[in-house]
Amino acid sequence: MDNSGIKAGNPAAGKKIVLAGNPNVGKSALFNILTGLYVDVSNYPGTTLDMTCGRYNGDVIIEAPGVYGLSSMNDEEKITRDIILAADVVVNVVNSLHLDRDLFFTLQIIDMGIPIVVALNMTDEAMQVGLEININLLEKLLGVPVVPIAAVSGAGIEELKDKIYSARTGHVNLALMEKMKMLLSKMNRREALLVIEGDAKLSECYGVQPGTEREAIYRARRENVNRIVAQVVREINKDASIAARLGNWMLLPVTGFPLLALTLWAVYELVGVFLAQFVVDLTGGFMSGYYEPAVRSLLSGVISPEGVIYSILAGQYGLLTLTVTYLIGLLFPLVLGIFFVLSILEDSGYMPRIATLLDRTLTGIGLNGQAVIPLLLGFGCVTMACITTRILGSDRERRIAIFLLALGVPCSAQMAIITAVLAGSGVSYMLLYMLFMLFMIVGAGTLLGRFLPGRPFPLLIELPPLRLPGAKNVWKKTWGRSYQFIKEAFPIFAGGTLLLGILDVYGVLHQLRYLLAPVTVSWLHLPEEVADIFIMGFIRKEFGAAAVLNLQMLPLQKFVVMLTLSLTVPCIASTMVIFKERGWREGLLIWAAVFATAFIAGGLATRLLEIWLV
Repeated sequence: MDNSGIKAGNPAAGKKIVLAGNPNVGKSALFNILTGLYVDVSNYPGTTLDMTCGRYNGDVIIEAPGVYGLSSMNDEEKITRDIILAADVVVNVVNSLHLDRDLFFTLQIIDMGIPIVVALNMTDEAMQVGLEININLLEKLLGVPVVPIAAVSGAGIEELKDKIYSARTGHVNLALMEKMKMLLSKMNRREALLVIEGDAKLSECYGVQPGTEREAIYRARRENVNRIVAQVVREINKDASIAARLGNWMLLPVTGFPLLALTLWAVYELVGVFLAQFVVDLTGGFMSGYYEPAVRSLLSGVISPEGVIYSILAGQYGLLTLTVTYLIGLLFPLVLGIFFVLSILEDSGYMPRIATLLDRTLTGIGLNGQAVIPLLLGFGCVTMACITTRILGSDRERRIAIFLLALGVPCSAQMAIITAVLAGSGVSYMLLYMLFMLFMIVGAGTLLGRFLPGRPFPLLIELPPLRLPGAKNVWKKTWGRSYQFIKEAFPIFAGGTLLLGILDVYGVLHQLRYLLAPVTVSWLHLPEEVADIFIMGFIRKEFGAAAVLNLQMLPLQKFVVMLTLSLTVPCIASTMVIFKERGWREGLLIWAAVFATAFIAGGLATRLLEIWLV
């Protein structure tokens, strides 16, 4: 999902100041403070998967993807390597709670000879858990400025701004300089270090053999980090805080699953009951009771209510009535609620704990627990979730996760409409829907996990500290994503409504209903008019789902429509991202497989439930 005001691409003239560090150390929060822009800030690793640029004091600030080193093993490391090779200054953001892990990357940048300043983030949380860090000694041992900060509260930021232009290259590692000596006539020091560490691409560019001593260099660097940490970090209080104890309970099956069930119940009460049944009744009632009559009254004074133009603008599929009612009256409150919930889960640090709790369960469908993050994000936006699958460890897992996202994960807008429709039919239909969707995801995942070559990677995920989400960041993310949704959806909704209006006026819609009757009437046992919903859903799923509210159907028929529509391929934007991530051949195969599976499953569910309910 795009972020307002953010420009990504080749930076313009000026010094290149790079924000670099391990995943989930607070780079995005610092980027927002320095540039005045806003990118998503979340409490789980993998939030930043590409570079983002902004301006600071006439120079360019570049936020690099979070990495643990520059080994060029994955796309994020390759992007970060190229950014850092061109940097004038590196602001290395380090998590105070994980100094032993983060300083490895710090020393690698120092060994490259790049001017660096260390932003020691989350110092407030380190103090809360009883960690005392000797800043002056750390600065002396590294040979570069070290500034303690807390990016979320803004503490230490002014000092960091002063120190950015005092960045230094740090202590020279004489042993590495000796190894690089022969290469420095052909390339600079930063490139030479990566070559002796075995970087194949750089070696090929300069026509030299890549180094074979990476393991020995890394081991020596790790030992150096351990020595530094042993000297500068002191534990002054080992008692676990309430947040630490709650975080541990979330990981234990005996307490973790009840806490997860409690969380899901709270989400249902907020979105499915309060927003879908109370707020939407108010907003929907206002749109149909006041807005639509006002539009029709104004138009009837200008053009004839019997004419084609009036029908297209304010008829059954009115461009000025149906589009606005669906977007503002029905979808906006529900989308706002879903994004609010996701923002809370992201910022609290609960999401990686759910991943850990469900790790063993997901192994059965060919994934590890880390796949929970893109799957949960899919309930916000499938497009964004498909991109987030890049955090998974193998191409096999990315393939399975994207297929499951396309098949069985409804986005926020669609989920909101589904909740509103099925909640009106009773809790039993909502539970039935969840059961069928779970069965489809587990079934498809099991088949893919069994027949695709390879095995799931073991789960390696950082557990961030459990935090109380900041109201400001939660509101910014909720509002920004909801606004972006409306902005993206409006032209698609308007185009879809206009198309349906024209098809309806000229009788084409009726012919399409007749052509699709073997599927809708004979196979799914639904009214002929449901063909409109699937045509609308082809444009955007929630657009079709919202139309169910206007059709008189039995609860079972509403359930079948929701189930089939949920299982069909996602919106146009998601489809394009799937094609981009998997290539057009595999993307097309996923699209066709999901589409066929949806209608076969819809028909089978119809027959099964008809027998069961008789």
